[in-house]
Amino acid sequence: MIRAVIIDDERLARNELKKLLLEFPEIEVIAEAANANEGIEKIDSLNPDLIFLDIQMPGKTGFDMLAELDKAPDVIFTTAYDDHALKAFEVNALDYLLKPVEPKRLADAIQKLHLEEDKEQIGDDEIAVNRSLLHEHDQVFVKDGERCWFVKLSDIRLFESVGNYAKVYFGPNKPLILKSLNALEERLDEKVFFRANRKHIVNLRLIEKIEPYFNGGLLLELKGGEKIEVSRRQTVKFKEMMSL
Repeated sequence: MIRAVIIDDERLARNELKKLLLEFPEIEVIAEAANANEGIEKIDSLNPDLIFLDIQMPGKTGFDMLAELDKAPDVIFTTAYDDHALKAFEVNALDYLLKPVEPKRLADAIQKLHLEEDKEQIGDDEIAVNRSLLHEHDQVFVKDGERCWFVKLSDIRLFESVGNYAKVYFGPNKPLILKSLNALEERLDEKVFFRANRKHIVNLRLIEKIEPYFNGGLLLELKGGEKIEVSRRQTVKFKEMMSL
């Protein structure tokens, strides 16, 4: 069963979508929200698998809402404005439905959802029992100015502290998010993400090379070419973890 939340400021649009979703017994609408703040509350408390999200809402947009979430569920955008289409696909959402939603397009979107799920079938035992911990298969939504991305944590090779922000390195991108490194460290799985020094958290799976460095520290080269120094104190911990 796929648990879904509908977030849209128009009650008629929510009702229409609920009616269309009756054709898909595998999707259970567990809640609805009329704006971004309500949406965040529902997502935090119910942890749905999927959200149907309107982009243009009074106050915060759907993109703004996603940027405030710690981790993003699967998203199918629903909107009357097709000028957002390109932006939605840049964030590689699951799909994008124009209102009024056509049953055929909804069926296509749900088909895509099933394909994604098949691709990412993870055994329940693999998922961290601690819900507050972010699993490497979780995706996060990153918004930097007008550009937005959904990023799998496993694709992020480095978090770098920049004042109250953190720079997120994935692919060729390095957007800033308004989160401190300490706050991130609390949520990340330490078996995958390692605090190398005061300014950097690295993805252990994306280390290309490890070299000794002066003062008994280590130098890590990441898959993107970045070279990160492991402080002397953290080197002891790193060697224990990697059994070096």
